Amino acid sequence: MNNHTKTYLDYAATTPVDPRVIKAILPYFDQLFGNPSSVHTFGQQAEAALEHAREATAEILNCQPKEIIFTSCGSESDNLALRGAAFSSRQQRGAKHILTNPVEHHAVTHTAQQLADWYDFELEYLQVDSHGMVPPDEVANRIRSDTAVVSVMYANNEIGTVNPIPEIGALCRAQSVPFHTDAVQGAAYLNADVGALNVDLMAIGAHKFYGPKGVGALYVREGTSLIPELTGGGQEFGLRAGTSNIPYIVGLAEAFQLVHAELDDRASRLIPMRDRIIGQVLEEIPNARLTGHPTKRLPNHASFVFEGVDGNALLMLLDVEGFACSSGSACKTGNPEPSDVLTAIGLPAEWALGSLRVTLGQSTTHKDIEAFLQTLPDAIARTRQ
Repeated sequence: MNNHTKTYLDYAATTPVDPRVIKAILPYFDQLFGNPSSVHTFGQQAEAALEHAREATAEILNCQPKEIIFTSCGSESDNLALRGAAFSSRQQRGAKHILTNPVEHHAVTHTAQQLADWYDFELEYLQVDSHGMVPPDEVANRIRSDTAVVSVMYANNEIGTVNPIPEIGALCRAQSVPFHTDAVQGAAYLNADVGALNVDLMAIGAHKFYGPKGVGALYVREGTSLIPELTGGGQEFGLRAGTSNIPYIVGLAEAFQLVHAELDDRASRLIPMRDRIIGQVLEEIPNARLTGHPTKRLPNHASFVFEGVDGNALLMLLDVEGFACSSGSACKTGNPEPSDVLTAIGLPAEWALGSLRVTLGQSTTHKDIEAFLQTLPDAIARTRQ
């Protein structure tokens, strides 16, 4: 298979590593390869790179370097935030109530469910509206004095909806309840100022913004208590043991700096292409619906459901035609099932099984979009037949 003949439209799943990031990373594999815990020159060079990356990441998030914890990925950051805050809140004030919502990434929902099933926490799900958004009033009505942690994602990976995080954060702050947001999707395209967002804990992952896979970070607001889940040495201020992955941490910081330096330009280029897809699909394809909020959505994200369509079959047809997209359906033992997100926003199975996610990126062109729009109607018609 020649990837050069394919059009990649699945940037929400992962992104290629920016060549500028690769250039920044390479010396730390074979030249500056020291362990930052070592006291000799090699270790000091590695430690300097680690702290420079921490400072660069903190500058974008508008926080202190000591509030940045490097991890292996966004999922680990979510796990550390939820488990760490839940166990600490229970230890310090007897709080056992976890508040999240059903459209979160599984790194949050599965972690919260395990805390309920195995560690005797009480898990409550906030209701989302038909766009998959968490209304602040819903949080205000459900938060309690014994709430251990609240978790609401910044932007939904499947349907693109952006949540009112500053408002929700302010409600949690007023109740002195730790507030976590999964910003793994949102950090690539939205304001990441943790002060403006009113968050106590925020997770990011490098491979969503043209950095390497296998590295992430967690912002932990000073004064927010966490119990670490990975113990050993004293790395990352005692919150995440393990030898620091210097090349990838350098890559995360470089990619994060690049994406935020170019944030407005990237969004202004992608939004017209995103809106072109949404408008054309809804106008020309019968029995099609947009999923997610019509305007409060990620700049690169278009997602749909089509009545009477097998989403997995549609993806295979599109792949044969040269377009790599994604679906909200998951195939389990040969039986397709609607995604949790699409079920939570009230879609019946005959619609939810026919989902399609089209996400754009740095390499996407208007020519790519026009070719895709010419191919999609026939692919849907063939799938329906």
